[in-house]
Amino acid sequence: MAANNIEGCVPTFGEKINSLNVINSRPKSPDVELSYMGKPEGRVLVLYTGGTIGMMRNAKDVLAPVPNKFVTTVKQYPHMYDRAFATERFGSSGLLALPMTVTESRRVIYDIREYSPLLDSSNMTMNDWIKIAKDIKDSYEFFDGFVILHGTDTLSYTASALSFMLEALGKPVILTGSQLPIFEARSDGLQNFLASLIIAGNYSIPEVCVFFGSTLMRGNRTSKVSAASFEAFDSPNFGPLAMAGIKIQVNYQSIFRPCGIEKFHVHTTLNRNVGLLRIFPSITVELVRAFLQPPTEGVVLQTFGAGNVPINRDDIVQELRNASRRGVIIINITQCLKDGVTSAYESGKLLVDSGVTVGYDMTPEAALTKLSYVLSKTNWDIQEKRKMMETNLRGELTTCERVNFQDRQLFLNWLGLSTETELNKLAPIIFPAMLIEAVIAKDVEKLELLRLNCADISQPTSDGRTALHVACSLGDLDIVRKLLEMGANVHIKDLLNRTPLTEAIEHYYYEVIELLIQCGAHLHEDAVQLGEKLCSAGANGNIKRLRALKCAGADLNQPNASGITVLEQAVIYDKPKVLQFLLDHHVNADIKNKRGLSPREIAQLLNCEEVLKLLPPSAANGTET
Repeated sequence: MAANNIEGCVPTFGEKINSLNVINSRPKSPDVELSYMGKPEGRVLVLYTGGTIGMMRNAKDVLAPVPNKFVTTVKQYPHMYDRAFATERFGSSGLLALPMTVTESRRVIYDIREYSPLLDSSNMTMNDWIKIAKDIKDSYEFFDGFVILHGTDTLSYTASALSFMLEALGKPVILTGSQLPIFEARSDGLQNFLASLIIAGNYSIPEVCVFFGSTLMRGNRTSKVSAASFEAFDSPNFGPLAMAGIKIQVNYQSIFRPCGIEKFHVHTTLNRNVGLLRIFPSITVELVRAFLQPPTEGVVLQTFGAGNVPINRDDIVQELRNASRRGVIIINITQCLKDGVTSAYESGKLLVDSGVTVGYDMTPEAALTKLSYVLSKTNWDIQEKRKMMETNLRGELTTCERVNFQDRQLFLNWLGLSTETELNKLAPIIFPAMLIEAVIAKDVEKLELLRLNCADISQPTSDGRTALHVACSLGDLDIVRKLLEMGANVHIKDLLNRTPLTEAIEHYYYEVIELLIQCGAHLHEDAVQLGEKLCSAGANGNIKRLRALKCAGADLNQPNASGITVLEQAVIYDKPKVLQFLLDHHVNADIKNKRGLSPREIAQLLNCEEVLKLLPPSAANGTET
């Protein structure tokens, strides 16, 4: 399955951005320039895999996917495509832009990649999950978020699988679709698609999510509950991550953030020898025995109520015990839509004693995909795999862990509040301020107290800054490390488009930069912007800035919009120390500028004797001008 319409012919986002170098440097009309400069941009990759949302009626008046039609049709709708802005800003690159909104801080720029062939979701396989995960990995550093257009039938399976496969995820990945095609009258697809784009481009929700109706849900908590309703999906055991009304209301305290010093990576191996076994009255032992035979390695057992099986069926329990002893992992989840299994009843405890693992309140989709993921981890033994199935890896299950009530009440009293309702209303205001205060005071205990009481460690202030922004601007390596271990997001941009990495670069905190890179941070500027920063630093002799940018992953050979490199600037402005730094870092001294001059020839023309001594003769092929 190709990632684009025509494999090898459709440019990648990186190629499109590179093609904008000339466009970005040319004069723009005043109103377009003002709109661009007035609002930063959120870039979103849309993977259109298929499904009802993009279908159109054919000659037989039947809904069917039409290859290469979705993007051209989207461009006909002004609420999905700001033609004037996109044409002026991006030319013919193919990038799309949403119109400006008064409620969001960023204009959403998006790129649509259409899969070929387009897939009905009922035809989705594990291979397709792996393909989607790899496509996200390949484009991860180019975008702020991702939207996957998907058929509804197996959307929850894909969302659950991706939640486990995308490890140490730091950006939003939102799956959506529709019950009616987006270009039909009364379609739910328009709202689902636009809201998903806006959330993915504007909000720090580093999870695999599902958006449907007006609700953003954790992907591995969802199930399709209706074949005809516009509210087709539900998250029965976990509240919404966000609600889309006139404004997007994000429940920051509910966001599951990866904790640890780890870069984003993709796990692309899945175990396919897994299945779902639903217990029903009078089920035969022969059926259970056959289901548990090799090659089966994992089973999601859907039992009655709170995790019960008939206690008078010793034959079935014995088959489960035998399979568990052979190394088959069996996960017990309930057949009920809400709540989960416990071992409080005799039959539930009987299953635990037989080697069956408790699945708590996982959905069937989450339990099955998690089992496939866990079984594929070759570095875990069977005991570790069983333990991981009972562990909350991506927010997919609820255990019995709770904050002590007395401690919670003391926390409320400390804040001068009396009820949880008051705290929930004030949390978006007081938690970010308290986190930043704790960072400035280097108060680790206070940070832990806030985290234990459901403060989102990455919740931004009104200007978009987080506790990690402040810690990086102060250069406190220990506090930065602590915040990262608590789940702080390295990709959040403030209203000035600055990330925590930007703060560390601006203040030359090299160790902080290295730690952020280790945790998955990367430069968000496009190539031309980086070229401008490098040239500015070179012209001013700012070696510390060059070292910081290099440490953050910048290519020191990158030219600016005029095609000038930092090495050429070092020659023109006669900065021998800058030149020596560049040569020590193996910058290409043979590159000629647009006039065909090498750095050595420029130095000779300008009589820059100090830099001329440093440039190798090979830069001019051993000749003099």
